[in-house]
Amino acid sequence: MARPGLPRISVRSRILAVILVVTAFGMTVSGVTAYFVQRDLTIAGLDAELLITVEAARSIVTGTSAPASSEEPDAEATDADGTDAGTTPDESTAPATVEEALTAVLSRIVPGRHESSVAIVDGEVRLVPGVDTAFDLEDDPAFIERAWREASSGEVTLGTATTTVGTLRYVAVPVTIADDPQVGVFVAALDAQRAVDEVSGAFLTYAWLALASLAAVGVIGWFVAGRLLSPLRTLAETASRITAEDLGERIPVTGRDDVSTLTETVNAMLDRIDEALTSQRQLLDDVRHELKTPITIVRGHLELLDPTAPADVRSVRDLAIDELDRMAELVNDIDALARVETAVLVEPVDVADLTALVFSKMQAIPGHAWVLERTATAVAPLSSSRITQAWLQLADNAAKYSPAGSTIRVGSTAYAGTVEFWVADEGPGIPAGAEKRIFERFGRADTGRGIAGSGLGLPIVAAIARAHGGYVSLDSSPSGSRFGIVVPTLDGAAPPPPASGFSTEQHDQAAPAAVAPGEDR
Repeated sequence: MARPGLPRISVRSRILAVILVVTAFGMTVSGVTAYFVQRDLTIAGLDAELLITVEAARSIVTGTSAPASSEEPDAEATDADGTDAGTTPDESTAPATVEEALTAVLSRIVPGRHESSVAIVDGEVRLVPGVDTAFDLEDDPAFIERAWREASSGEVTLGTATTTVGTLRYVAVPVTIADDPQVGVFVAALDAQRAVDEVSGAFLTYAWLALASLAAVGVIGWFVAGRLLSPLRTLAETASRITAEDLGERIPVTGRDDVSTLTETVNAMLDRIDEALTSQRQLLDDVRHELKTPITIVRGHLELLDPTAPADVRSVRDLAIDELDRMAELVNDIDALARVETAVLVEPVDVADLTALVFSKMQAIPGHAWVLERTATAVAPLSSSRITQAWLQLADNAAKYSPAGSTIRVGSTAYAGTVEFWVADEGPGIPAGAEKRIFERFGRADTGRGIAGSGLGLPIVAAIARAHGGYVSLDSSPSGSRFGIVVPTLDGAAPPPPASGFSTEQHDQAAPAAVAPGEDR
């Protein structure tokens, strides 16, 4: 139940919100990860360029035409006499002093578009490139002092510095020549901030594209969610129109997805509700009709009763008690029918044992010769009490409608996957056209014997059969009737009731024909 005072949020909006949040989170994580990865790759590219510059400077200082085999600068890049470790110097081209070496380096290594370089000797800037550079390193004394301090110890230093011209990625290479007491440092720097800004610009472009994509996802998701949820709106509209008086409307089923499955389930639920309400209305109409007669009879006799006539009083009293007993029987039968139409609890039951037990109870019904003709050997999932109730009801019907002293045959027969509990009498049979009516509430067949009953016996039998997944069979002729309760066994499922009539030859290979649910004859 929604809390009072809180706004109601539609499922469509919640679905769209979840989609947008998840999409935005995924785009943000992907973009930020890509940004940092690309930034690290960019900085690694700057370092590679600086290392190439270091190798070129080493070749110039040592007088070799090729860099050393190692791809990374060595802390001991040059030895005391100015030769590069691992190379063979050319005495005719090797610089003789530190300043000559730095001059050669600056003249031969031209800074790129976003690069700059400088030569430091004994802590002071001595040489600068002879071409225009993007920035001038000599204009920042603090950076010059830092580069001198880091490289004067004899180690090549690769680092990042924030200077007056921006954030730089630089390398400081110490330069020494044998027999020259001076110490020089060659510094090359790249504009790292510019490279990072290019990555940031690309990320900003990605952010705008991500926002545009998120907006597109939102618009498309709104319409898609609306289309997918349209059956639910139709369901709500249909449900609001359905009342207890009109349950005939159903929701159209479209598609083959979960929503269509839900629609089919709701339609099936409406079918069950419609059937239950129809059955309830029919039952109430039937009960009202059946109770009207005894009430009218009792009332009429009481109105005409002469209180001063003892014989009249006794007669009306007996009649009233008889009618009240009949109404009590009717109420009990209605209650039994209502209980049977709910689910029953079943357990594996030995059919042979159940047959012997029920037959022993049937023999207590007087006026007939009871014969156990056949016993099936099978195990079926049953409610023993309910099957006993239904089977005894068939036996009671047979006793009522068979000639006094006639034989009533009883038995259980196994078929393919089913078992039938049956009773066969020698009565007049079911009149033609009355086969369905006897299975209707308060329905009876005119057999000419005038036997009264509530008209609920056979409907209770049919309800018990249905509760076990089975049905009631009927084979009738002028020489007698055979009623059966067909239910599935543990090794099979009951076949659907055949639609071919009410009478069929009984044999052990095929299940008997079924009749519609109904009442006493």
